[in-house]
Amino acid sequence: MDEFLRYVVQQLVEHPDEVVINHRQEGDKITFLLSMRQTDVGRLIGKGGSTIQAVRELLRASAEKEGRKVAVEIVE
Repeated sequence: MDEFLRYVVQQLVEHPDEVVINHRQEGDKITFLLSMRQTDVGRLIGKGGSTIQAVRELLRASAEKEGRKVAVEIVE
């Protein structure tokens, strides 16, 4: 899932080399923490939050196949 999320996020931002992805695991739930350049945050969120919601849904679908729960947070 880490690689998948990294690939998708890096395709959406202007400065892919500055994207940092950390994760925190609590039981069967994994929370991915995304850090990036401030100017890229808006690109990732998208108009009305539609882009980040799509990323979250793709990741959620992938996690469900493995019986896990997942969340994505943008750290500023």
